[in-house]
This record gives sequence, structure tokens and C-alpha cells, in this order.
Amino acid sequence: MRVRVAGVTEPQPTAPPTTSDLPGEQAHDADMELNVRELADVPSVEVISRAAVMLMSAAAEKLGLAADDPDTATERDLDEARRLITALAGLVTASVEYLGPHAGPVRDGLQTLQRAFREASTHPDAPGQGPGEKYTGPVY
Repeated sequence: MRVRVAGVTEPQPTAPPTTSDLPGEQAHDADMELNVRELADVPSVEVISRAAVMLMSAAAEKLGLAADDPDTATERDLDEARRLITALAGLVTASVEYLGPHAGPVRDGLQTLQRAFREASTHPDAPGQGPGEKYTGPVY
């Protein structure tokens, strides 16, 4: 059994396929094939990096950082942000040796999220008790 993973550009949802073989449908199928790669062909560092970016993006959203004013963001959910940041810290700590030149920027992004979490909290955690700090050490 082969597992397939979507490439950088994901196909957008479309109407269910029909039984006709119109030229447009063949072109759509060809586009789908270009956007999908075999999981076996994706280097592990790319999988790890993509997972880290997804966790960072989700944590930033949960911290309300995508809003014009993070303090009034309706999307802010610090409990969810804590989970995502902790998962990111675990991933980064466990895979730092494989990330090569990507390790520095990923760590910087993690620390930025940890600081943003501390600033967003009405009752900040003690140093070393914040999200992911059991893996990264205290972030001030």
C-alpha cells in the first residue's frame, strides 16, 4: 500500500467527478497528479519542517496574532495555543539534529510564540512552567 501526501499546492474542493471523459476533466486529473507526491519520496526534514510550520501557524492563530488587535481577537484560545506550542517544542527538541540550517529559525519562532503566550496570559506561568518549557527550558 502506498500513502500519498499533498504537495505544497493543495487542490481546491471541486464538484464530484462525473462519468464523462471531457478534456477539462483530464486536465484536472493531470493537475491533481502534479500536486500529489508519494510519501516515500518526501525527505524526512521536509515532513518535520512542514509539521513545525503548521504547528507555528496554528499557535499564532490561537494566540490571536493574525488579528489587527490580538487583545480583542475572537480567535484567541490560550488553552489550545498552549497545546500547540508544547507539541511544537517537543517536535523541535526531538528533531533539532535533523533540521540542519532550519533549526535556528524554527527555534526562534518557537521562542517568539512562547513569549507571546506569556504576554497574552492574564496570570503568566512561572519561568519554566510555560508551554513547551519542560522541553526548551525557561523562556523570559
